[in-house]
Amino acid sequence: MQLLALLGGAPAVVLVLGILWFGGYSPKVQWTCTLLVLTFWLGAASVVRERVANPLRTLANLLEAVREGDYSIRARSADDEDALGEVMQQVNAIGSTLRAQRLGALEATTLLRKVMEEIDVAVFTFDSASCLRYVNRAGERLLAAPSERMLGHDAKALGLGEVLAGAAATLQLTFPGATGRWNINRSVFREDGLPHQLLVLSDVTRALREEELQAWQRIVRVLGHELNNSLTPIKSIAGSLIQIVKREPLAEDWREDTQRGLEIIANRSDGLSRFLASYAQLAKLPRPQKSPVALRSLIEHVAELETRAKVTVEGPDVIVNADAAQIEQVLINLVRNAVDAGGPVSIEWARGPAQIEINVLDNGQGLASTANLFVPFFTTKPGGSGIGLVLSRQIAEAHGGSLTLANRTDGPGCAARLMLPGELIP
Repeated sequence: MQLLALLGGAPAVVLVLGILWFGGYSPKVQWTCTLLVLTFWLGAASVVRERVANPLRTLANLLEAVREGDYSIRARSADDEDALGEVMQQVNAIGSTLRAQRLGALEATTLLRKVMEEIDVAVFTFDSASCLRYVNRAGERLLAAPSERMLGHDAKALGLGEVLAGAAATLQLTFPGATGRWNINRSVFREDGLPHQLLVLSDVTRALREEELQAWQRIVRVLGHELNNSLTPIKSIAGSLIQIVKREPLAEDWREDTQRGLEIIANRSDGLSRFLASYAQLAKLPRPQKSPVALRSLIEHVAELETRAKVTVEGPDVIVNADAAQIEQVLINLVRNAVDAGGPVSIEWARGPAQIEINVLDNGQGLASTANLFVPFFTTKPGGSGIGLVLSRQIAEAHGGSLTLANRTDGPGCAARLMLPGELIP
């Protein structure tokens, strides 16, 4: 930089010195002016060097501080009237922006770590070598060890090898700090360009117990209701019969009263037996035995079984992988309900990209409410069991599909939609 400054003024200095020494001036003037010119030349070169070098050094220091992550250093006296001053101001602005962003990232990271520490879900992260890199407090409690003793250890050494290598599932597992059913979720993320694994273990034992308790409560309510409905009249009639046979002398019509009472007891006992058999049918639904089924033939057979009304069928020839007997039972239930609702009944089906949609349509009054459609033993039909729709939905879901009922939008009546996804055979 100093050499460049000297070379910049050298032509003018040479010209001035040439005029002084070859212009006929006295030696005194020559030496005095030469000394002044050289002094001014060297001084001006030094000033130029300092005016250029110092801002560049400051700029270099600022950039080095930014590279090192120190965003607190600022350039002072940055003048926006020259190019270097503008550069300094922009570097100052970059430092302020990066500082604000880093503070925001630190605050977000702190919040995330706080949340991770407080949640009641065990969280582990492993690097590509399956070595533990992070564990939260729930994970420490689960493995009954502080993080300092676990970080850097292999997943197998921590007892998480099979969990880390397995697929997402809900399993009964035993750990040093807890035993129960755990929901396992795994995912992959990258840090510094390298793949890492995130393992999340959540204890679902309590939730499952609550669901189980609610299920038992519903079962007890239904059983209690039906048993009371049957046992109350049986008890009353049995008491009346005891009073009849105790009379001395017996009434003339005691045989008729006794026979009528016993018939009522027999009928109520038979109804209670049918109810318990229906409940057992709900609990013992077998898993579907799937095989290729010609859907048109199956639906036409169901339509022929219904003798109370004509059932029209419309749809393409489709082979579906399903349990023919169970799907037939579902369609029989839906068609029977549609005929009970009234009006012409039709069965329509269409093939989607990876599923089959079957619609059973009636022209009745439609559904007043859908809240209790799939509640076991709930029925609005005289003599109905209230398990047909429940069984049908269980069968649909066992096939990986679904069953829904809704009022038709193209006219009066109801549409029962059975979906059987993903296993069509060309």
